[in-house]
Amino acid sequence: MRLRPIAALVVLLTLVSGMASATPRADADHTEYYFTSSDGVTTLHADVLRPTGLAADVKTPVILTVSPYTNHAPSSLGDANGTGASNRFFDFLDLSHALERGYTYVIVDLPGDGGSGGCNDWGGLREQGAVRAAVEWAADQPWSTGKVALFGKSYDGWTGLMGVAQQPKGLAAVVSLEPVFSGYRYIYMNGVRRAGFWPYGQSFTTYDAQLGRPNETEYNVNSAPQVWCYPVNIAGQNVDWSETGPYWTERNLVPTAEGKTTPVFMTQGFLETNTKPDGAYEYWNTLAGPDNRAWFGQFDHCRAWETQAKCGTSGTSVGDTERLAVGHPGFIEDVMTFLDLHLKGIQPEVTEPKVEVQDTLGRWRYEESWPPADTEYLTTELRPGTYSDDGSGAGRRPSTTTGIWSVSQPLEHDAWMAGTPTVSVSVDAIPNVNFAANLYDIDPDGKVTMISRGVQSLTGTGVRNFTVTLYGQDWPIAAGHRIAVRIGGADTDEFQYGGTATRQTVTVRNARITLPFLTDNRTEFLEGASTGKLEQYLAFANVTMTPEQIAAAEADFGLPGPLVERPAGAV
Repeated sequence: MRLRPIAALVVLLTLVSGMASATPRADADHTEYYFTSSDGVTTLHADVLRPTGLAADVKTPVILTVSPYTNHAPSSLGDANGTGASNRFFDFLDLSHALERGYTYVIVDLPGDGGSGGCNDWGGLREQGAVRAAVEWAADQPWSTGKVALFGKSYDGWTGLMGVAQQPKGLAAVVSLEPVFSGYRYIYMNGVRRAGFWPYGQSFTTYDAQLGRPNETEYNVNSAPQVWCYPVNIAGQNVDWSETGPYWTERNLVPTAEGKTTPVFMTQGFLETNTKPDGAYEYWNTLAGPDNRAWFGQFDHCRAWETQAKCGTSGTSVGDTERLAVGHPGFIEDVMTFLDLHLKGIQPEVTEPKVEVQDTLGRWRYEESWPPADTEYLTTELRPGTYSDDGSGAGRRPSTTTGIWSVSQPLEHDAWMAGTPTVSVSVDAIPNVNFAANLYDIDPDGKVTMISRGVQSLTGTGVRNFTVTLYGQDWPIAAGHRIAVRIGGADTDEFQYGGTATRQTVTVRNARITLPFLTDNRTEFLEGASTGKLEQYLAFANVTMTPEQIAAAEADFGLPGPLVERPAGAV
């Protein structure tokens, strides 16, 4: 791809001699480049951080972030007249010493964002093509070994998965923290809009329109806003309500994982309040490569190295500057071992299992897969009945007197749910009727705590048969507790209904839930502890079912037998 000159003098210094501009990092020499995206038209901007003093002809592998969040805007950096790159992942560079360890760190702005031209596309083909172009450009530079790892969290974790989908030349690995898996599922679940997402897309229009520092002339000229696309994006995100519609089909990366062997290191919080786990485990288990890694745990929208005080998302901050937000140390070391293997060919001294997972008792353990291989799936016929599609009903503090409840007998043994439950239902449908299913743990005192949830909007009339996949969880259930399911017309904690409620009575002809249970007990755990988010979540539940309500809702659940001792050497 061609390099676009920034200015004659800068080209001379940057592209020929490799001389760097000033940088706020003592361990990095900073240069800026412009190059053409895969559409042959859009000019993309890159910040390149090379290890300090490293000669231009010394090749290194590249860690690459492709992002909408790396603008040079003074409002982002607090520096109106300075120089240097976005500090979005400087904490990672500080902790990992990646530059000192011989990596080059590159930041490329998505189209329309930062110093890149064009217009933001919110996960569409323009952005996916830009990710492909960025990887291939970084791999082809004279200071690059040709091996590139995409690295990011949230949106720039999503761009990592775009790289997996696009398979650019030079892509050797992906580190994707709390990513989006499907643009549709970020805003909707099965036709029901998530709360707080109407209208959607305005924030990214704001990012697109930001200018850089006043002294960055070429940066600002190249990234001048192209307002034609703003209404196009907002219309697509807020009009097309089906994941199979044209706008969302190209933004669904779950099917693109099939057959892909690019090594992926992924994190996903079971208790995420931003990038929900909808699609996470489906994506993870669709990947075909043998070298994938994952951390799945009881945390929110956090980087896995952050302290509780640093990751204050959704009330999780308790002002603790030492306690890890994910409750488990070692993530930076795991990531650098992963990158060293796939970008430098350095074999680890110890090959660890693929997954590190945390249960709701706060314990971390190794698994070779998740759901684990010894998971058994037990199905229960739920109670039929009717519910009102009135748009009311919370998931975590449910009404115990409305909806269709099914409550199990007390568990005779400790049980351990690990995986994604599914609910299959047959209803007499009215056009656009809403359906919600919530799964609960009820303790011997009747305290109700939500384990998982899922919703569906139904079109058409007559008998409708469908299956909803609930969020995955890793949830031990103590002997004497009960499992319960509530079916109703809404889950207002997570989803918004507004004028979509039909106010009609819905008849559930039959329903069944399939639950994943471990068969082997786990008794060996890794260093780690509970998280602030988990403690907040468990303390939230304050709804109690009376013995009379439980008796009226009892159903014969398929429950597992006692957990058995794990075979020696099993992971």
